[in-house]
Amino acid sequence: MHPEKIKVRVTETGQMLEVVVYSMRAEAIQVVLGAGVHSVRCDLSPTRNGLAYAGSAMGREIVYERSQTAVKADLDARNPALRKSR
Repeated sequence: MHPEKIKVRVTETGQMLEVVVYSMRAEAIQVVLGAGVHSVRCDLSPTRNGLAYAGSAMGREIVYERSQTAVKADLDARNPALRKSR
């Protein structure tokens, strides 16, 4: 099984990091930076305008530059059964 990875940008340096997705929902994304005992978990929440997700890990701000609607569409496309109510 291959873990899902996304690219986030560190706002201070502009560096792009590839991080592992721990959980992804339209309301929040949890990512893991690093590997092993030095890994850090970070919560990314949607920005006010909904055009990106932002969070802070070890005092550094990181940004996932996809809109909330785009992430929701990706999640719906992956598993359409989750959308249907009972």
